Amino acid sequence: MKQQGIPPVIAAIAIQLTLGIAYIWSVFQSGVAKTVFDGKNASAALTFSILLATLSIGAVIGGKFAVKYSTRIVVFIGGLILSAGFFLASFVTSAFPQALWLTYGLMGGVGMGFTYSTTIACAQKWYPHKKGLVTGIIVSALGFGGVVFTPIVEKLIVVFGGTGVGELLTFRVLSVVFLVVCSVGSVFLKNPPEGWMAGSVTSKGAVAAAARDFLPTEMLKTLRFYLLTVAFLLACVGGMMVIAFAKPIAVAKGLAATATVGVLALSLFNSVGRIVWGLISDKIGRNTTIIILLGGNAVLSLLVTGASGYWVYVVIAVIGFFYGGVLSNFPSLTADLFGAKHMATNYGLVLLGFGSGAIVASQVAGYYKDIAKEDISLMSPAFVIASCCALVGIALMLVLRKMSKR
Repeated sequence: MKQQGIPPVIAAIAIQLTLGIAYIWSVFQSGVAKTVFDGKNASAALTFSILLATLSIGAVIGGKFAVKYSTRIVVFIGGLILSAGFFLASFVTSAFPQALWLTYGLMGGVGMGFTYSTTIACAQKWYPHKKGLVTGIIVSALGFGGVVFTPIVEKLIVVFGGTGVGELLTFRVLSVVFLVVCSVGSVFLKNPPEGWMAGSVTSKGAVAAAARDFLPTEMLKTLRFYLLTVAFLLACVGGMMVIAFAKPIAVAKGLAATATVGVLALSLFNSVGRIVWGLISDKIGRNTTIIILLGGNAVLSLLVTGASGYWVYVVIAVIGFFYGGVLSNFPSLTADLFGAKHMATNYGLVLLGFGSGAIVASQVAGYYKDIAKEDISLMSPAFVIASCCALVGIALMLVLRKMSKR
């Protein structure tokens, strides 16, 4: 009977793999900043941040539609919006650079939001007794998408004219990929029948599991929601800075010939981290796992600009490993605290923290990158801020854990 859940999970993995294209923004960063935004790194990085910020909006809307209609319809529509956003982005020029924020950023984010949390929620419902592991596997596909698509995108940029020219035309090719994968994948997505595995044993990670399914309006009235959302914001800052600027940082350290290695390392370890930390959280609990991850990011953020030579790739990879764990555990913790029925919408609201963190990260890192130019050590204050954010996040998670035990 469990075999019934395999096709939806495989479809969710394929869709998340494609969504991983969003996580290789640093491949586009330098060329887009130069061609579209007249060299302004913060303005270019804001495109990526808007996508991640509006992802939460799409997740909330898509989650509501998934409950009212079906996951299949929501993912199909999300794929159309995402594809259209990237296609229109390919026509943006420096005459109106803000159009990239509206197409790649706003449309891309809403479309991605429609597909992102709904596929996670669908997979969790098929395997409620292993939420950490199954969520880790699903979202690891998103991280692994960076490994798969980085060399492809790099090649496309070269084929279409190189840095500063080929990025926009590459968006057009990617729009077709989104359309095909989301359309085909949506056919196989469906929720399990009512009462599926209702008597299954929950993991230790779910010790604070919701006694009932919270409606989004009910969740918004709880202090736990706000602690969780702000902690998510703070947990993402360091990882987001590295994701957006991995390649420019490597180039500034004199590693231009191998800068793509940093992007690949980040994507690969990000993907692996989502599975490993998801599995660990099923054993030691979601909250404890997130506290460990925040502690790791607090330390690692301070090492980014100081690492020399190829050691910078090691630091970037380990940050990706810890950051991946953050992204696999917050969806599971949301389901533990507020129930599975409205998880797609509820997690969409928690993602507001993720989106806000993305904006904070891009603007802080972009500001200091503009100051640093080729002297990357001048970018250190950005990562000190990220480290402090992680420490405050630990404090919030400790409060949340105490409340959950009560």
